Amino acid sequence: MAKPDDRSDNAEKIQNAIDNTRENIQQTNDYLDEHADEISGEEMHNLQHKNTKRERAIEGFEAEYQDEKNQQG
Repeated sequence: MAKPDDRSDNAEKIQNAIDNTRENIQQTNDYLDEHADEISGEEMHNLQHKNTKRERAIEGFEAEYQDEKNQQG
């Protein structure tokens, strides 16, 4: 038997994902600041690219968060 669709904590879970993703971005930026002279250009590019993807993910999470908040009314 399938579980009922309990979406009551979806907004909270999405907010946690946003917070965790922002923390990952900050940690990557801190790493780049501290080790810029020790890492290759390719690694730096890859980490910057990963942060760009994280920023896009946050945009999607924020839209989902608003949808959930609107549905919870």
